Amino acid sequence: MYFRMGKTDSSSFAVVTGASRGLGRAFAVELAQRGINEILVSSNESISSLCHELINQYHIDCQYVVSDLTNEESVLEAAKEILAKGDVSMLINNAGLGGSRAFEQTDEAYIQKILHLNVFAPSLLIRQLLPNLLHQSHSYILNVSSMAALTPMGYKMVYPASKSYLYALSKSLRAEFKLRGLTVSVVTPGAMATSPEIVQRIEKQKLFGKLTLVPPERVARKCVRQLLRGRSEIVVNPVSWFFSKIIPNWIKVPILTRIVKREVENR
Repeated sequence: MYFRMGKTDSSSFAVVTGASRGLGRAFAVELAQRGINEILVSSNESISSLCHELINQYHIDCQYVVSDLTNEESVLEAAKEILAKGDVSMLINNAGLGGSRAFEQTDEAYIQKILHLNVFAPSLLIRQLLPNLLHQSHSYILNVSSMAALTPMGYKMVYPASKSYLYALSKSLRAEFKLRGLTVSVVTPGAMATSPEIVQRIEKQKLFGKLTLVPPERVARKCVRQLLRGRSEIVVNPVSWFFSKIIPNWIKVPILTRIVKREVENR
């Protein structure tokens, strides 16, 4: 099933935040392979190279916006730039920030940065682009949450709480706009092989780590396919999903906390 841009095929775009690397880059490539025009958003200037690469290889209209989404003014300016480039029929809120460390060793600036990028930026970007999304014959929002949204754990600071917010926001927006041509979906991916360092860290978790590690390209492919089919919650790793949904917190929270604590202490 392929994405249909509706009445404005030539000028409609899919917006991907955090598109310069990892899952965001995988989303950009997946959409380009489907012939979907894109506006890529990143704080990294190298996003221009990816944009040109996608244009040359897939012959799409690809544009980019360089913006630091941890800053409110930058989010608003990014939204203006996006809307100036054309109609938006898809928004993938992928940009996010986390990490593992003891909460008492986390400074205020880092906490604020996580909350701005994971909570405030996607909320404000949705609000700013919403009139344009609703103007299309059909449009899509995909919010990238996390398995951490379903499982509180120690040594993850405010990250699980921020992703829990995004998960709940997605469900709320879907209920509000499902009869107005706007499909809102959420994905809760687990560990992804986005860099050699992450692969090495996850593999230290032995069997559990190997079972939950998924390539970002596979995540992006499944997410786009399920988004276009109107799926509310996208599951990309059944093992992680089963662990988070079925096993009670009093069992899984201590287990995950021990795993993350070991990771922090072994650095």
